[in-house]
Amino acid sequence: MADKDLMLEGKVALIAGASRGIGEAAARRLARHGATVIAASRRIEDCETVAEAIRAEGGKARALTLHLGEAEDREAALKAIADEEGRLDILVNNGATSPYFGAAVDTPESAWDKTFEVNVKGPFFLSSAAIKLMKRTGGGSIVNVASVNGHRPGFFQGAYSITKAAVISMTQTLAQEEGPNGIRVNALCPGLTETKLASALTSNPGLDEMMKRNFSIQRVGQPEDMAAAIHFLASDASSYMTGQCLIIDGGLLSRGPL
Repeated sequence: MADKDLMLEGKVALIAGASRGIGEAAARRLARHGATVIAASRRIEDCETVAEAIRAEGGKARALTLHLGEAEDREAALKAIADEEGRLDILVNNGATSPYFGAAVDTPESAWDKTFEVNVKGPFFLSSAAIKLMKRTGGGSIVNVASVNGHRPGFFQGAYSITKAAVISMTQTLAQEEGPNGIRVNALCPGLTETKLASALTSNPGLDEMMKRNFSIQRVGQPEDMAAAIHFLASDASSYMTGQCLIIDGGLLSRGPL
């Protein structure tokens, strides 16, 4: 693997869910390595801030409104990229939600629908549209941010865990179908990471003791840890890798049950 394989000059990357956390870290890292970054989320103001920071560092970036659950937003975003950049080489599906914490059988139907809309339906149809654009220029790379919960359900996170298992299956399905078209599709499965979504866990006073029992690397993962993995999966450094799940969890899954 040569250093040049990690360079992204001339590539256009759409980061869905780029307003903060893993998405923001990925946007900034890909831009530092030469990609033109489209930072997208429901909150265009936050994405503008991310894009401005990238430009201040000498990178290329702009912001775009994108609500993953809205078909009109997805279509408009891809049309805007086709019109402005003329190509799409990298898609990072990072947006996610987890509105319900409790026993799976007590999940309200509205929370179930919302979780699947944002975590599965949105990324699937955004990927479907992105693939059509990628085919015009010979291929690309899609990185779906799943979760270790897709391999082992999180406690009181039933609906969320089920959606992340679906994202892993979606990754494998699209990788199988689109490989002949030069499109690679892989998933990142983060463990406990310092993000707003995981704040209830990372701020828990019993975290240190839980980590001693269950983590080989006894610290909370940082968005930059996940951004490095996304960079690898998006770049030519992983050119013979598709349909895979890259688990970055501090050794959680290898240690057995919590």
